[in-house]
Amino acid sequence: MTALAAPAAVRPGGPRHLAGTGTLLRLALRRDRLMIPVWVLLLGLSVVATGPSFASLYDTATKRAELAASMNANGSLRALYGPVFGDSLGGLVAWRMAGFGAVLAAVMSLLIVVRHTREEEETGRQELLSAAMVGRRAPLTAALLAALVADAGVAVLTAAGLAVSGRPVGGSLALGVAIGGTGLLFAALAAIAAQLTESARLAKGLTGAVLGAAFALRAAGDASADGGSPLTWLSPIGWAQHLRAYAGERWWVVLLLAAATALATAAAYALTARRDLGMSFLPARPGPARAPRSLGGPTGLAWRLQRTTLAGWAAGLALAGAVFGGIAKGAASLVDGNQRTREIFERLGGQQSLTDAFLASITGLLGMVAALYAVGTVLRMRAEETGGRAEPVLAGAVGRLRWAGGHLVIALVGTAVVLAAAGLTLGVAYGASVGDVAGGTGRVLAATLAQVPAVWTLAAVAMAVLGLLPRAAGAVWALTGGCLALGWFGPVLRLPQWALDLSPYGHLPKLPGGAVTAAPFLWLTALSVVLISAGLVGLRRRDIG
Repeated sequence: MTALAAPAAVRPGGPRHLAGTGTLLRLALRRDRLMIPVWVLLLGLSVVATGPSFASLYDTATKRAELAASMNANGSLRALYGPVFGDSLGGLVAWRMAGFGAVLAAVMSLLIVVRHTREEEETGRQELLSAAMVGRRAPLTAALLAALVADAGVAVLTAAGLAVSGRPVGGSLALGVAIGGTGLLFAALAAIAAQLTESARLAKGLTGAVLGAAFALRAAGDASADGGSPLTWLSPIGWAQHLRAYAGERWWVVLLLAAATALATAAAYALTARRDLGMSFLPARPGPARAPRSLGGPTGLAWRLQRTTLAGWAAGLALAGAVFGGIAKGAASLVDGNQRTREIFERLGGQQSLTDAFLASITGLLGMVAALYAVGTVLRMRAEETGGRAEPVLAGAVGRLRWAGGHLVIALVGTAVVLAAAGLTLGVAYGASVGDVAGGTGRVLAATLAQVPAVWTLAAVAMAVLGLLPRAAGAVWALTGGCLALGWFGPVLRLPQWALDLSPYGHLPKLPGGAVTAAPFLWLTALSVVLISAGLVGLRRRDIG
């Protein structure tokens, strides 16, 4: 019984179905009092700080025009960043930040919505709340409003910060709306996923898959034609960029974002009105009557719980690797008479050849994305704990360390598997384009796997927080987002080295092509061991639940 119509005597749109929304919203904001401000500040300030960076690098109109022409002439860079619609300082900020800012806002929004909808049902807390004066639609409404608060904060901080720094008000407002509006659209899509799936993990995975597909469509569309193609307009990420902040704003794109958000929100409300609390439209299939031998231990159980997620992440990153590997060869054409463009990629990917610098920036990006998988896999233990599923396991002959060790094995080994899949397709696609599949695959695969220690470090941080400060587990996502922002935006913003070193990715060599020393890999691995050990000690001593 996964989908039941609401009784005729109870109208889903009635006011009482929103009863308690304000209380639930205050509760959600209180629970996210750390995560939301950190996300908003990091994302908003990263966008604002891009302006002064470009002003110091390209201090004349001629230099900015040369940069814009070079970027638009190369399909590889259009796929990575999108086209440049305006060569003003504001136009360069929009080019650099609109797409990736929209992606980060989408990640923030889906985490907020799933946490306060499906995760609440999965743990049983929503059933207790619904037994009081809480309307049927109140939890979903409160979650969407919490996401709205966060996305509005990003939009306001971005627009106000850029306007105060001297950028035109209209373009500043357009860029803020593009980033915040995209985040709000994915909040609504996450609300749909929360109705379709039976677990928070699957809801996040489904929404993340939609986000990945949107980025891939945008990249493919922008790579195929300067100014975009029909594929670009199938992606909300493409809409954010093609609002064209600081370059003759297309305000009608805001209506497109608003219409899509309204439709997705309406679909989420329609779905939540037609299912029982705790149920879903895509329920898990019943298992066999007898458990296989693989479920005889905690590692086998963790593998059974996580295998679908691992397969999805591996397939998604493998597809991304194939796309970027196929266009890497074209990056070398940018060096023709444009030293400024070379400097950007040298900061992102190192001082080696421009093709290697492009590949290094892509392997770094894949490593940062893989951190989302690793952290989510570790935090699955917290979901098992709060959902009451860990206690029956631990009541038997399974100790806490063995139980946690099973999940850690899947997280750490799974990280290597996910990055290996991405590195293999990236290397094969690049090697095929240059006529050296074996050589290209080996170099690129090794460079991608070099990201593993940094990902392990973030997974270890999640384990330490889970063991020592379990109530702050949600803040790990904000910390992870901050490290990703430092790793991706920090070099372009010319942040000081001490700031870049706050992220584990700042310690890794730029591969392929860069100088390799064992020290950063050993130090990051040692730090991961220390953090995981601290988390396991804390887990062993604290109360479960």
